[in-house]
Amino acid sequence: MGGHKGQPYQIPSPDVYKIEDVPELKRVQEELAKRGLKDPWLRNHVWRYQSTQSPFMRGLVCLTRGWKLGVPAFLITIAVEQYLGIDYSGHGHHHDDGHH
Repeated sequence: MGGHKGQPYQIPSPDVYKIEDVPELKRVQEELAKRGLKDPWLRNHVWRYQSTQSPFMRGLVCLTRGWKLGVPAFLITIAVEQYLGIDYSGHGHHHDDGHH
């Protein structure tokens, strides 16, 4: 199943995710500690706060998401309309009954 060639997917070590690297999670950990609590799974959320892209790249990805499907769908729609002679301009089907 999968048919992947080369090396299998490598799962990163959980030790690379440190709560100390994320101020928001560090605050959560401290608040829990004040109440005598500890969240052993808090480290699993570190990746959500670590940004690997610049704000420009995140914005670009956000604006261009869906283009792989949208642009070909648009072009196919134009081609089909041209082939079938579909015209949305409203020319050719006017009725002079006084309505606008």
